[in-house]
Amino acid sequence: MFLTRLTDIARRSPRRIVAAAVLFLVLAGVYAAPATWKLAAGGFFNEPGAESTRAEQVLEGIFSAGGEPIVLTVSSDAGADSPATAARGRAILTALQASSYVRQPISYWTTPTQLSGSLLSQDHRTALVAAQIIGDDVDAPVRARELVEPLLGTRDGVTVTAGGQAMVFSQMQKQTHSDLLLLEAIAIPLTFLALVWIFGSAVASVIPLLVAFFAIAGTTATLWALHWFTGVSSFAINVATACGLAMAVDYTLLMVSRYREEIGTGRSPHRALSITMQTAGRTVTFSALIMGSVFLVLTVFPQYMLRSMGFGGAIAIGFALIGALLIAPALLVLLGSRLDAFDLRTPVRRWLRRPPTRFVPPEQRFWYRAAHFATRRPIAVVLVIGGVLTVMAAPLAGITLGFPDDRALQPSTSVRQTGDMLRADFPQQNLAGQVVIVIPDGITAPGDVTRYAAALSDVDGVITVASPNGIYAQGRSIGPATLGAALRGHAAYLTVSTNRDPFSDSGKRQLAELKRTSPPAPTLFTGLAQRDIDNTRGVTSKIPVVLLLVAVITLILMFAMTGSVVLPIKAFLLNLLSLGAGLGALVWIFQDGHLGALGTTATGAVNPINPPFLACVAYALAVDYELFVLARIREEWLASPRTAADNERSVALGMAHTGRLVTAAATIMIIVFAAMCAGQVSFMRALGFGLAIGVLVDAFLVRTLLVPAFMTLLGRANWWAPRPLARWHRRFGLSESTVDDHATAQSAANSAATTAATSSSSASV
Repeated sequence: MFLTRLTDIARRSPRRIVAAAVLFLVLAGVYAAPATWKLAAGGFFNEPGAESTRAEQVLEGIFSAGGEPIVLTVSSDAGADSPATAARGRAILTALQASSYVRQPISYWTTPTQLSGSLLSQDHRTALVAAQIIGDDVDAPVRARELVEPLLGTRDGVTVTAGGQAMVFSQMQKQTHSDLLLLEAIAIPLTFLALVWIFGSAVASVIPLLVAFFAIAGTTATLWALHWFTGVSSFAINVATACGLAMAVDYTLLMVSRYREEIGTGRSPHRALSITMQTAGRTVTFSALIMGSVFLVLTVFPQYMLRSMGFGGAIAIGFALIGALLIAPALLVLLGSRLDAFDLRTPVRRWLRRPPTRFVPPEQRFWYRAAHFATRRPIAVVLVIGGVLTVMAAPLAGITLGFPDDRALQPSTSVRQTGDMLRADFPQQNLAGQVVIVIPDGITAPGDVTRYAAALSDVDGVITVASPNGIYAQGRSIGPATLGAALRGHAAYLTVSTNRDPFSDSGKRQLAELKRTSPPAPTLFTGLAQRDIDNTRGVTSKIPVVLLLVAVITLILMFAMTGSVVLPIKAFLLNLLSLGAGLGALVWIFQDGHLGALGTTATGAVNPINPPFLACVAYALAVDYELFVLARIREEWLASPRTAADNERSVALGMAHTGRLVTAAATIMIIVFAAMCAGQVSFMRALGFGLAIGVLVDAFLVRTLLVPAFMTLLGRANWWAPRPLARWHRRFGLSESTVDDHATAQSAANSAATTAATSSSSASV
């Protein structure tokens, strides 16, 4: 069998395996080094076929227009009209005009008087220079940063800052690099300390971390190679690092714990490794198959940010699996009896005057008692825990989705400060909220476009409308045609300037009113408000497909492992409960602003990227813990006479053997995801928080109490499958024959013992 062959390889060539892993780690780390600062932070707006996408294609193809907005503020205590301020503003405009990447540059000092007022702050100290940067949310931020950075700063009493969506994505890219370093600086030392306390041995604690480093380096290198062929977001590196660290530690923790358990029963290292690979190794393999498949489900979304996160998570799981099944066994062989060296708990216990650790029978362990409590009161446990999780999930009913702007960054960042200034000091202008209306064909007379522009300018909140024949405000012409509009044959485009936030409800309502204004020919709308609607719809429309795929993956692979059709359905439903709790907490805090939004700015919306990604990851982790527990419960069940009472005892014994392990794994997961909360990008902080809550709820409530209660209520039906499927599983099920043979033999021995005891009892009577 596959796992048996891997065991033989680990025994025969442990030094070669470890040397190859170290060499790979070094080479992959060197190759992947540029990834953390060169990958773009875009990938939010990529909805093929959407209205905004088609409008931008027409703008580029016919008019050579469009791009990502950029805004520069020029401020001075002497006022915007002072000679120094005006000279600096005109110099910035000249620099923008000289770039081949800049389109439609405007400034307060060069705009006609009737229009310049909206580019001047209320206190007359700050004026604006604005433009469009060619490219999407991947290319434009890089170009904007290279162009703008030399123009920023304070000179001769004049201060220049930059904002706009292009600079927001640029700042996010820079921030994700810093957040990645912070994540590693927090998570790795705390994970090591947790492992030392779990294992006692400092030597044993190093094995999971070595596998984690291997997984992180391999995943980052693979993503860096992948970016040459498809879009990869820099956020995928942070997510893949967290998942690689967490899952590598998770899987290796299970392997090392089972190995030490087998050694503790008196088995030889040779036999202990074989059983470990055929039990824990099998569980890890199934977990990786399910988790990797669930991560790959994210690739159905059009936004390459989600797709690259899906690839990153699946790749991290793959490397974690390789490390757990190949590198960890090789290290176990090499270390031998030194595995438990440097037991740091002994001196700590001596210092605290605590007794030394001793073997505790499964029936006396906390997790056995907790499971026993749940199996004795299954209905009460289901009602209480189910009610708590339902209450936690309740805020999901009010979820609002919206893509991020500069408020996703901390108030201390320059781009965020510029955004706050624009919102506070320029209430009559929102350059980021401009709506571009494209008429691809059908214009028969220029006057039709003029009348359309005049009608648009009467919509509430519209400042001006730039049309090919002039600029309109409140239904009348106020000046000649400038930038932001053109007429080419039978096609035209117009630009609507507005004071509405494009991500707000009022911005959406204004967009709907603009669309109700009768056009001279079919139109296409673009701008941040339309892109937000299109890409949010692009995410939500795929959710039914994602749920279906996740359910099918769970049912098929968990059936292949357990031979039951009931357990996969139960796992799917219970995992939805823990998932709902994590998502509900995310909405309650980061959308609704409770608990101070944990130091971020609540804008009344959740990034549409967060729910599907959190759903897939949290669900996959819940399945991971489910497999840890079910695998051991199944071992106990197969080794029993398989009565209703044996079902309850198997559940309690399975929990006794895995409860501490699941708690330890969950603690490490929580450490890693909590480290993500230290990041400075709000939706990544929200993602880390939601995952931490999901893991906490799943490991300490669902897995500890709800699963035993449900399995008690279901009884022997837990293991039921239709006869044709049961026959198929016995013949083709993905299992290691040695484990099942061992369980069958144990079951026969138990049955024989039971029969003998019964006969003896009868004879006595």
